[in-house]
Amino acid sequence: MTKWFSREKDPLNEAEKMAVIEKSSKQVGPGVFYSTIIVVASFLPVFLLTGMEGKLFHPLAWTKTYILLIDAVLAVTLTPVLISLMLKGRLKPESANPITRTLENIYTPILKWCLKWRKTIIGINLLALAIGIVMMTRLGSEFMPPLDEGSLLFMPVTLPDVSNSEAKRLLQVQDKLIRTVPEVEHVLGKAGRANTATDNSPISMIETIILLKPADKWRKGISKDDIINELNAKLQIPGVTNGWTQPIINRINMLSTGIRTDVGLKVYGQNLDSIYAFSQTIKKQLEGIDGIKDLYVEPITGGKYIDIVIRREEIGRYGLSIDDVNAVIETALGGMKLTTTIEGRQRFSVNARYGQDFRNNLEALKRLQVQTMEFGPVPLSAVAEVRLSDGPPMINSENAMLRGTVLFNVRERDLGSTVKEARSKLNQLISRLPKGYFLEWSGQWENQIRANQTLKMILPIVLLIIFIVLYFTYHSLKEALLTMVTVPFALIGGVFMVYFYGINLSVAVAVGFIALFGMAIETAMLMTIYLNEAMEKMVAEHGNSRETLTPKIIRQYVVEGSAKRLRPKLMTVSVSLFGLIPILWATGVGSDIMRPITVPLIGGTISSTIYVLLITPVIFEIIKERELKRNGKIELIDVKE
Repeated sequence: MTKWFSREKDPLNEAEKMAVIEKSSKQVGPGVFYSTIIVVASFLPVFLLTGMEGKLFHPLAWTKTYILLIDAVLAVTLTPVLISLMLKGRLKPESANPITRTLENIYTPILKWCLKWRKTIIGINLLALAIGIVMMTRLGSEFMPPLDEGSLLFMPVTLPDVSNSEAKRLLQVQDKLIRTVPEVEHVLGKAGRANTATDNSPISMIETIILLKPADKWRKGISKDDIINELNAKLQIPGVTNGWTQPIINRINMLSTGIRTDVGLKVYGQNLDSIYAFSQTIKKQLEGIDGIKDLYVEPITGGKYIDIVIRREEIGRYGLSIDDVNAVIETALGGMKLTTTIEGRQRFSVNARYGQDFRNNLEALKRLQVQTMEFGPVPLSAVAEVRLSDGPPMINSENAMLRGTVLFNVRERDLGSTVKEARSKLNQLISRLPKGYFLEWSGQWENQIRANQTLKMILPIVLLIIFIVLYFTYHSLKEALLTMVTVPFALIGGVFMVYFYGINLSVAVAVGFIALFGMAIETAMLMTIYLNEAMEKMVAEHGNSRETLTPKIIRQYVVEGSAKRLRPKLMTVSVSLFGLIPILWATGVGSDIMRPITVPLIGGTISSTIYVLLITPVIFEIIKERELKRNGKIELIDVKE
């Protein structure tokens, strides 16, 4: 559109207006098409995520994709129509805009200085890239950033043989202690399980939901971890192992992995006693590792059972059968169904059994009366042996194998380094496991490994797809590589911001980097297209030979191609940047998930913009000078092809 900028005095006629629109559409159309493909392709890793992370981030990827597709269609259909209706009067040059003129006056001297000191600038960028790589290796890792649900779930575990009355007493004592913390608003405790087949919780596992007051009503300087530590210190009760989590994530963990803590180490084997012994050994090895909290072994032994062994000789002497004795035991202990009452659409069974005083201890059970035909009632102890025996409180199996579990949460440290240290400490123990016994890590770590494997598998494919799209855009391997080089430098700012914000690497951070990846490629494409247009103009005015072109002339048009299209480049970046910054100030539920996505996007957008505006022209100039020196001419790229 440069040749029309001189028409400042006379209004455009209809033919000239249509010529402007036609030329602009031909310039914009291919760029819109290719940039849309690149951004959509960059989101392929998000589409291929599975499990919990897939359900969380698929809506984001689909929304972004649909917006881009609709935007691309509108850009090549509706936008030219609106321009034809609204383009009136005279066309002014871009320099007539005071904002554009000011930005160019600031940018042009900086760009010329960078072109003058090319090697120094490239060295500084390589140094920043090296520092960013070192910072990334020191970042912690986790599956997903913890979502603050505004509540806590206290899940203590008692001994397997705890009685109903003792569990009730513990529950009341714990609720009173929890209520003494000022930040606690409501407490609701539950022991045992609900009357449903989907809840297999034993009575030894207590669940207490703790609703916290809003954060602005907390004591000054106190955090959620401080509240958990204070509650944990108050609830040190002998025989009780504490566990802290949140209600929603606890249910998700239990449904997806069968583990109710952040991390679980499953021990598979053939014998419950051996599994429990190995689990206790693993627990001792894990004790003392920084970050491991609420460590305990899921009890698979220690349950108490009442065994009633019928003496066949004795029941024969009294003229009884085994069924006669079993009927008495069933009626006394289990309860005998008498009838069913009907109340509207509801049915209730009516059972009868002995009162609590007649069955609450072994002696009472031994005195149960068994009716005989010849001798009258005789005590149960006369015809059967009544005793207590040990056994498993609950048998867990997975994939047709017996399973025990060592459970722990991770707090005040990232999940990745904690599990890696634990695994390195258990390497020798694992090698000593007998045949038929093996370990398996589960919980959040299992999800993290799955998500990492998906990303590692698909990212190289995405890079290849984007490179192929760039090649068909420029029809040049050098131009495609020049644009791809933007990616690692774009990540520098993202890594720096993630590091200084203290955010751990997670799937959410990876999604932020993926979105940044497409944005950086799109911005670099825009700069490369404008630089190639400047080269076309240079060749049209000075020819394309070693005799007519000099490094000075090349630099002049590189500066012109970079500076004269500064406004659309900054607009492309600013729209994205200004839309992201408010998320950094967001508070409330969900902000702790969105912030890890936004932080690398903002930092990477800033660094990629600096790189595209200052370093891409430098590398472009070096490439064109070498083309002229080696081939005697400059290769021209026509994106409109």
